Amino acid sequence: MSGTSEGPTPAADLIRPAVTESEHRGARRAGDTEVNGGTRSDGPRTPGDPYREAFDAAPLAMAVVDRQGLVVSANEALGELLGAAPERLAGKVAADLVDLTSDARTWHAYREVLRGRQARLRCTRRLKHPDDGHAVWVQITVAPLPGDPHTVLLSAGDISARRELQARLRHLQMHDPVTRLPNRTLFFERLTAALEAEPEVTGGTGRIGLCYLDLDGFKAINDTLGHRIGDRLLTAVAQRLTRCANAAGHTRASAPLVARLGGDEFALLVEDSTGTEQLADLAESVLTALQAPFDLSGRRLSVSASIGVVERLAAGTSATGLMQAADTTLYWAKADGKDRWTLFDPERNAHRMTRQALASTLRPAIDRGEFVLEYQPLVGMADGRLSGVEALVRWNHPQFGTLTPNRFITLAEEDGAIVPLGRWVLATACRQARRWQLDHPGEQPIFVSVNVAVRQVWDSDLVADVARILAETGLAPHLLQLELTESAVMGSSGRPLQALQALSDMGVRIAIDDFGTGYSNLAYLSRLPVSVLKLDGSFVRGFQYEEREAGAAGTNPADEVVVEAMIQLAHRLGLTVTAECVETSAQAGRLRRIGCDTGQGWLYSRPVPPDRISELLTCPAADASPTGSGRAVGNA
Repeated sequence: MSGTSEGPTPAADLIRPAVTESEHRGARRAGDTEVNGGTRSDGPRTPGDPYREAFDAAPLAMAVVDRQGLVVSANEALGELLGAAPERLAGKVAADLVDLTSDARTWHAYREVLRGRQARLRCTRRLKHPDDGHAVWVQITVAPLPGDPHTVLLSAGDISARRELQARLRHLQMHDPVTRLPNRTLFFERLTAALEAEPEVTGGTGRIGLCYLDLDGFKAINDTLGHRIGDRLLTAVAQRLTRCANAAGHTRASAPLVARLGGDEFALLVEDSTGTEQLADLAESVLTALQAPFDLSGRRLSVSASIGVVERLAAGTSATGLMQAADTTLYWAKADGKDRWTLFDPERNAHRMTRQALASTLRPAIDRGEFVLEYQPLVGMADGRLSGVEALVRWNHPQFGTLTPNRFITLAEEDGAIVPLGRWVLATACRQARRWQLDHPGEQPIFVSVNVAVRQVWDSDLVADVARILAETGLAPHLLQLELTESAVMGSSGRPLQALQALSDMGVRIAIDDFGTGYSNLAYLSRLPVSVLKLDGSFVRGFQYEEREAGAAGTNPADEVVVEAMIQLAHRLGLTVTAECVETSAQAGRLRRIGCDTGQGWLYSRPVPPDRISELLTCPAADASPTGSGRAVGNA
């Protein structure tokens, strides 16, 4: 009767010693006699007469084995188990009969029992039944016979029914009750094993692939039609995924593992993948398979899926790391419009990780004083004089260097850090504007313009903050300008509009930033407490600068017409206009001729530290050059 073990194949140096029948016969002691075709020693004997009958009739398969590992005597139950008459088993190597040599650990323990250095061995073996070849699980026990130092008793109990029950329980534990697919536990068990497998041993590619998907809009179906329909839909989806996996594995050693990880989340694990093309083909087949409507209890339901695809070398990859990458990529697929698959992009992920790192350190950075302000001049078009500055925040990050607002302002708005950050910017800018005024008493005071996010209006008492800061710094309200984007201001009602009105009544100037890119509701504009429009730089960049440049690439005559119309309308409403992104003298000249009030851009200066603004205030307009470029404020 052949058998297999549950353990690994033994190492070469632990293979059983050559205790063969011939060697055993050569080593027989004087006085040994043949018994039923085997040997029987005058020393070690089978159980005495009072026990012999019980030994032979016992339902438990048993054999008496001598210290050399040969069967001395076997009972009927063991003969039935092994498909041989008991008398024919005498003299056989016991370890071969019940497969004790197939793994090193068990073989070593068995020899220790034979040598008297270990009291007992207990192990489980799977044997092949001699009649029909079905598997029989037995529990092998080897222990010394009481009162007989020359033999041990080997018993084999049939535990097939128990093993079958255990297998059924494990199947229930490892499979989803709704879809019958492997569940999260079994999926991670297989994933971990695949990552730990040695490609040199298995002959695989050493790569791993994963399609991680969830159904778009499944929650709405579950909520409106009920969990019964939802479960049927999940079952139908599982069947289609399984067909896709079987088709993908048709030419391979094994098909991808399909598992339900929970809710409407599924995974297809590809062991020994051949590259991203294989995973892309699998993801495409899944999307195609799910496009056909589902017929469920007379209802036709359509569903799509978003899939995150990851494929990489298994070496150096952990199960947690692979699932994090897959989850991130699934999120990208959702964000990109759903009903699609997206391949993991290390560069995009690095950007996400950087963004996450910035978000987690933003609030502490405010307390650590990592933020600074730079100031960009606002220049009067008519006389070229410095009339104000815009405060622009910078983050001196200890790891990523100096970061401009486009790297972190959105993050600050998302998690609410914009409120304390905005409060710090407002206080610092007002304090600096007051310092310039005190340091240059003979000069016309310049105003400071500060950007305000709409969340600052909703999540804090902006009016109270402004009033307190102006009182603490001593800055006059008319020397403070607050900039809000057009999308934030247009359509404002309730608390935002009340706050803007209160600030305007206080004397603070309100400016609409990036005007012309948002709602552009001109009728509503007349009802807002706004005093300044800042034209978006895209209009200025598209200017037809001079007659001789009319055919220049990048110019747009319509932009000039639109800008001129907006300037005229603003003036009719009593508003002043600031043009952003002024970069050339031609742009500045044309803006001045059509009546623009203020210019801002690299023609005059890039954002600079506050001491450079102090230098500008002490120099004549023709000599000042904050950028060091030779272009002075006012020389346009």
